[in-house]
Amino acid sequence: MSSIKPELFAASLTALRAAISFSAPADAVLSRFFRENPNLGSHDRQFVAEAVFGVLRKKRLLDRVCAPDSNPRRLLLAWLARSGRNLREFEAVVTRDDERAFVGSVKGFSLDQLSLAERAELPDWVADELQAAGMPDADIVTLGQSLSQAAPLDLRVNVGKMKRESVQVELAAHGIHAEPTPYSPFGLRAQGKPAVNRLGLFTAGAIEVQDEGSQLLGLLVGPKRGEMVADFCAGAGGKTLLLGMLMASTGRLYAFDVAEKRLANLKPRLARSGLSNVQPQRIESENDSRIKRLAGKLDRVLVDAPCSGMGTLRRNPDLKFRQSAQSVDELNAKQASILASAARMVKVGGRLVYATCSILPRENQGIVDAFLQAHPGFALVPANEVLAEQKIGLDTGPYLQLNPAAHGCDGFFAAVLTRVA
Repeated sequence: MSSIKPELFAASLTALRAAISFSAPADAVLSRFFRENPNLGSHDRQFVAEAVFGVLRKKRLLDRVCAPDSNPRRLLLAWLARSGRNLREFEAVVTRDDERAFVGSVKGFSLDQLSLAERAELPDWVADELQAAGMPDADIVTLGQSLSQAAPLDLRVNVGKMKRESVQVELAAHGIHAEPTPYSPFGLRAQGKPAVNRLGLFTAGAIEVQDEGSQLLGLLVGPKRGEMVADFCAGAGGKTLLLGMLMASTGRLYAFDVAEKRLANLKPRLARSGLSNVQPQRIESENDSRIKRLAGKLDRVLVDAPCSGMGTLRRNPDLKFRQSAQSVDELNAKQASILASAARMVKVGGRLVYATCSILPRENQGIVDAFLQAHPGFALVPANEVLAEQKIGLDTGPYLQLNPAAHGCDGFFAAVLTRVA
């Protein structure tokens, strides 16, 4: 490695200071920083982004390394030192003797000094909740550490337009190596971080960026041609597009969301996809009159509920510092209300899938257990059986429970329910 450039260190420090105020998502902070600093080249931007996200991913460890003075400059120096750089590379940015001594001491920091939550790179309250749910300490550390790694780039092939094998060949022609995902029959996992949004494959709607775990949620919904289906919390529509593809653009697919901006982001994706069966609709709340008019009429409903996002820390490491046990309390009330409202639309014999991108039991099994107790007309369908019917060799038991340590994808949860009465 070459010496650290003072101007790059200064740029990274400015960006890091903004990010660890946690007033906005880290990716938004970086986007704004790069807009304000257009002179930074692509390699410089990569250095800054890796430094900021690197500190956020390992901040629990770095806070201890830097104690009692865990300021942004020391955090950045500690991250660089623990990333394999030798002392000589710091000469241009470290001139004080005390800082030289600090950088020299960083590599020797013993992990034995860390608490369970610090070893797992998770907030104390998250580790406490996982422990209380019966997860062994070693598994908490493995899970947390896997969530502190950068995520690979997963793609979903739009098989309505192109076969997975053909996409793989075309990506290779652009120098992008991608392998089929282990579980999703239309997923590809790319090596590195290629900019696929400039490829003809992307602009023609043959591929979408979508984590393999998210793709599996669509397979649990399992919509068929000609059915009436709703994606209840559609957001920017990644799962909506997948459901529409599985329906071969037939039937009717409602994409509901309370945010106009999120649904606006769906429009260009929808245009690329070639689907004609999707109806995006903004609703005021889960109790909107449009929802009531569909009572008992839908074959399948997906509820990808608003959640803490603790399963997406590979992409959003700052979330663990922007959420709290109290904010999850508020989410729990919203999750229960949304699930109960969405359930009204499901007809007898129809399917309801509740999903989150969380690893916290009270956002997952806790919500489903309470729902089933209050709604005896619904029954749990084992997720492993639903996947087995589709010849997907993944068995996490009656619930789908995914995590990067075991499955290589984000931390997703899903429960499949059917209306029996």
